[in-house]
Amino acid sequence: MKALVYKGPGEKVVEDRPVPEVKDPGDAIVKISKTTICGTDLHILKGDVATCSPGRILGHEGTGVVEKVGAGVSTFRPGDHVLISCISSCGRCENCRKGMYSHCSTGGWILGNQIDGTQAEHVRIPHADTSLYRIPDGVDEEALVMLSDILPTGFECGVLNGKVVPGSTVAIVGSGPIGLAALLTAQFYSPAEIIMIDLDDNRLEAAKRFGATKTVNGSGAKAVDAVMKLTGGRGVDTAIEAVGVPATFHVCEDIIAPGGTIANVGVHGVKVDLHLERLWSQNITITTRLVDTVTTPMLLKTVAAKKIDPAKLITHRFKIDQILEAYDTFSRASETGALKVIIEA
Repeated sequence: MKALVYKGPGEKVVEDRPVPEVKDPGDAIVKISKTTICGTDLHILKGDVATCSPGRILGHEGTGVVEKVGAGVSTFRPGDHVLISCISSCGRCENCRKGMYSHCSTGGWILGNQIDGTQAEHVRIPHADTSLYRIPDGVDEEALVMLSDILPTGFECGVLNGKVVPGSTVAIVGSGPIGLAALLTAQFYSPAEIIMIDLDDNRLEAAKRFGATKTVNGSGAKAVDAVMKLTGGRGVDTAIEAVGVPATFHVCEDIIAPGGTIANVGVHGVKVDLHLERLWSQNITITTRLVDTVTTPMLLKTVAAKKIDPAKLITHRFKIDQILEAYDTFSRASETGALKVIIEA
């Protein structure tokens, strides 16, 4: 089968790999229908994710059809059309019992990280009964690819951790796919203002179409000054960091109102300074989280009911043998206008 393989920082190739086999009773082998590229994959290629070793097939998102199941799988059978969760969970360990699937003792974010992932024609899914979701009839599979990772990530790590409530003021720093997913799901709670901050006018235009009430093109002091002006000098109740670099986290520190919440979503590869010398007295909360995908069933129902349309995040489509072209397009988003790309296997 064709697969996109990480060879070390800055290096990736398409290789022919054997089709995976069932290794454990809870495994399922899924033939990939559609997959995508995540910003986290770019972080891996930068060398920011030490747990991902050279030789790994990348990818942790997708839909497909079950081809084989292990003896311990009871929920799925060959022929079932499924959504693949970016988080694998046993459902039985201490962390899973807490709803913290991202820290499952034998799972978590392992796909495309510690085990081979979804940017291939087939993938092995451990803990299939609790890591796959049956696709309802009539639901757009391309849209559902957004539910593998970015929609629950934006919702859980940004909106829920950020304590977005009706009438509040929210700033989302980073108008990429994760930031836009947070924008879409923040609207469940009717905040009074959602301010999107980015350096890319194309992405800010997309944010306006998706429901942002204000946009700011700027970084550093320029972005901070603009947000403070928009909020009458008060700052925002929720600042969602959706990039993963020190400069954007510092913007969040500078725009948060007393009593507010900074929700970090971005994947950080270098240290970030926390300015407690001026924040210690501001009654703020800072949250971090790796997505647990506990909200995936709810989001799946929301999409099936057409209450939210994540398909509008898709800007480009490719075949599996064009995956290097897809990476090039996605990695040059400011030039290509890419948000999410769909790769058909």
